[in-house]
Amino acid sequence: MKWLVTGAGGMLGHDVLDELARRGEQFVGLDRAALDITDPASVDRTFAEHHPDVVVNCAAYTAVDDAETDEERALRINGEGPRLLARACAASGARLVHVSTDYVFDGEARSTPYPENHPTAPRTAYGRTKLAGEQAVLEELPGGSAVVRTAWLYGACGGNFVRTMIELEARRDTLDVVDDQHGQPTWSADVAVRIADLGARIGQVEGAHGVFHATSSGETSWHGLAQEVFRLIDADPERVHPTTSAAFVRPAPRPAYSALGHERWREVGLEPPRDWRSALHEALPHIRKEISS
Repeated sequence: MKWLVTGAGGMLGHDVLDELARRGEQFVGLDRAALDITDPASVDRTFAEHHPDVVVNCAAYTAVDDAETDEERALRINGEGPRLLARACAASGARLVHVSTDYVFDGEARSTPYPENHPTAPRTAYGRTKLAGEQAVLEELPGGSAVVRTAWLYGACGGNFVRTMIELEARRDTLDVVDDQHGQPTWSADVAVRIADLGARIGQVEGAHGVFHATSSGETSWHGLAQEVFRLIDADPERVHPTTSAAFVRPAPRPAYSALGHERWREVGLEPPRDWRSALHEALPHIRKEISS
């Protein structure tokens, strides 16, 4: 199989390329400069040149707050871009794994993770545009695509919450971190593994299409995550003080609860993702190495 990874310059795209290399797969990774997924001509040229068997779409407009005043552009990238990719896949016989987000839900659940088939109800422009992309992919390529929703991503490549906490620990005596938003901290390398697993199964394993949730198991708050980071780097977790979302008002409201359920993985012969603490423990040395390099 030959894989094509869009958005390869980002954190998740980078990890997908690393995972495919580890598996000995043939692949090409294209960043935004090499492939504009919103341009039909660019998409057509890319498929004609590379003839992919599996496409992984990591390209996205991810500026959650900016999307509130830039929804038209966000929709082109998050909605129309995936539709063009899905159409190109349908025409060429390729499979598609498309990355989405917890923001497609309302974030108002309290203690039960959202199952894959829970009704969507985005509250932000970003969420609306990502939902449009999901719908486009599933409409254009219903049996040959998988939508992978993830959330609270961190990794070695690029900016993210875990990296920020490590860097701030060295510069500040104390930190105030939100304690009224709950979710699942998720290592991007773990998501890359699940994306590669699904890409290989679409069309080969019964049920390996539709919506899947690729987040770590368990849940915590941003405050809980920050304290765990401090603990793992031998810093005092009590230096991280809890605060509320009201202290950090942003243009786009953040979900109060965004834990996702993982029931569908067993349908394709895979166990649900591991606990977030286990993943964080393994990821931290890689992140710290990247910071110091």
